[in-house]
Amino acid sequence: MTQTEGKNERAVLIGLILDGQSDEEVDEYLDELEFLAKTAGIKTIKRFTQRMDHPDTRSFVGKGKLFEINSYIKENKIDVVIFDDDLSPSQLRNIEKEVQKKIYDRSLLILDIFQFRAQTAQSKTQVELARLQYLMPRLTNLWTHLERQRGGTGTRSGAGEKEIETDRRRIRKKISLLEEKLQIIDKQNAVQRKNRQKMVRVALVGYTNVGKSTLMNLLSKSEVFAENKLFATLDTTVRKVVVENLPFLLSDTVGFIRKLPHQLVESFKSTLDEARESDILIHIVDISHANFEDHIQVVNKTLSDIGAADKPTILLFNKIDNYRNLEEGEFDFTANAKQNVSLIDLKKTWMANEHTECIFISAQNKTNIKELKEQLYHMVRSVYETKYPYNHYLY
Repeated sequence: MTQTEGKNERAVLIGLILDGQSDEEVDEYLDELEFLAKTAGIKTIKRFTQRMDHPDTRSFVGKGKLFEINSYIKENKIDVVIFDDDLSPSQLRNIEKEVQKKIYDRSLLILDIFQFRAQTAQSKTQVELARLQYLMPRLTNLWTHLERQRGGTGTRSGAGEKEIETDRRRIRKKISLLEEKLQIIDKQNAVQRKNRQKMVRVALVGYTNVGKSTLMNLLSKSEVFAENKLFATLDTTVRKVVVENLPFLLSDTVGFIRKLPHQLVESFKSTLDEARESDILIHIVDISHANFEDHIQVVNKTLSDIGAADKPTILLFNKIDNYRNLEEGEFDFTANAKQNVSLIDLKKTWMANEHTECIFISAQNKTNIKELKEQLYHMVRSVYETKYPYNHYLY
């Protein structure tokens, strides 16, 4: 399967409503899946859902639902079928045989987007490694021509060796080479980070598409790529920022997302070293999103997984300009909102319950940026005084 971005393919999305899940929750998951598809240049035409206790081991959805989906695909010239969960190799084989269209599960779609977005040698290597690790157990299903027998002489196992075995050996060898290449890049990056040790380091973290790059541009007066698409930034960007004559290094990291392929988490751990080795975290949250609390949990779990959960943190609620005003008789959130709480009440709730600093801003409209800079100044100065008491920046 190849990169889809820019092809304007037509797709249907498929999700399961499992035990304990609500229709609204699955709709929100499919909203995110549709945004992923849009980011990859794929247009969503229709969604299909089915309530089941567990995915069908043969075809993910039930036999009748798969027949319904296949009929719709044929009648509406659908190019791609996208599942919101990962498919096993056998499920992928059975579904491809039935619908005879390009099949994506959530992991492969995210890998495709990452492959398109990767710019530097490090991110390209990381994505290629993750992609090969994902494809390895699916070789038989993705390239059926490899089932043919090679035959003849000169093969490692003699006559009758399958092409699939040759491809597996090649991929294993390429994975080893990519891992060695990443180790070299990681050592180079470690040297760069060591050279920055005498300056306080602040890392921007958060769910994907919450405005990290926009804030990075605002604070550092730089031109980091920012776009209303998922995973607009893959490569860690580091800029020097000065607040009230006190300098520090600010890094922008890759956005997190639920159900992130574990291959990508492993491959990108070195990129996330900026977050793990930082002195201060700015955890950015899109407060206008109906499920921002779930996003906070996803980010906190990822930070915990990489060993960065105990850092001094500013919980930064962004996009307050997307909030509606109750006094105008409107809902606070957008149309798909699950809550109707005023922004004032929300501020009081979070500021009372959290053991960290909470600040509410609009990076787009530059609202409350002064408050953010003041808090940053105090936290950065505190780190300097503790870690580098004789640093000339303090005097």
